[in-house]
Order: sequence, then C-alpha cells, then structure tokens
Amino acid sequence: MRVVIQRVAEASVTIENKIVASIEKGLLVLVGIEDADTQEDIDWLVAKIAKLRIFGDENNVMNLSVQDINGDIIVVSQFTLHAATKKGNRPSYIKASKPEIAVPLYENFVRKLESEIGKKVQTGAFGADMKVSLINDGPVTIIMDSKSKE
Repeated sequence: MRVVIQRVAEASVTIENKIVASIEKGLLVLVGIEDADTQEDIDWLVAKIAKLRIFGDENNVMNLSVQDINGDIIVVSQFTLHAATKKGNRPSYIKASKPEIAVPLYENFVRKLESEIGKKVQTGAFGADMKVSLINDGPVTIIMDSKSKE
C-alpha cells in the first residue's frame, strides 16, 4: 500500500461539479492499493499517518500531529500510485488492485483511520473521475510505502 500525504491549508474533492469532500487545515491522503496488501499494511500506515508530526508547534517546529491540531483528513483512492514506468512511456497499472480487492481494503483503511483519530474522515468516491484541489501548506508532502516500511 502506498500513500502520498500532503499537509494542507485546505483541500476539496469535486465529482461531476459537486464538492463531495472539503477540509481546512489537515491532511490530504492519496492511497494506492495492490493485491498483496493486507490488514497489517493498513494498521501500519494508519498508525503512522495519525501520529505523523508534520504540523508546526508554538516555535514553528514540525512537532505536532493531525490529532494534536484537531485537523481533518480527506482520503482519495489513487491507483496510479502503483504505476510501473520502467518500460516505454505509457505507465502500466498491472500492480494496482482491481475494485473487488481494492474497495474493501480502501473502506477498511478509512474506517481504521477514523477510529485512530477519533473523528470522521472525508473521502472521494472510489473509481470516480475526481477533481482534487488543495493548498499544500509548506509545502509538505510525504510518501510512504507499507511494504518497505518507509
């Protein structure tokens, strides 16, 4: 499972010209799922995301988590995070899970994250054509892969 975490001043997801998710200060988390992903991958990433100290404290040192600042989170499915670009110029998405595998893992990821941070997590719609808008704060962007644990 791969995630791209962006610290945002604000973010939103629009589907068919309708805003379906919108937050102010918090995290936008893009999630890519592959067939080898399990509950262990979800548990590891959720614990890391909830406690990731990337928000400024009173001295403007990145020492606070999204929980510490009572920030919000939007999670968006992103199969292109598993793009293979080694051959040619057209990415292959063969490693990205098909919906029958990815949707339950994605939904479980969202539920687990909600449980971990103690509040509702907003989402896009799995498989939808989404327009994601954000103001990356910092900018701060963190990439994590549960298989390499980094």
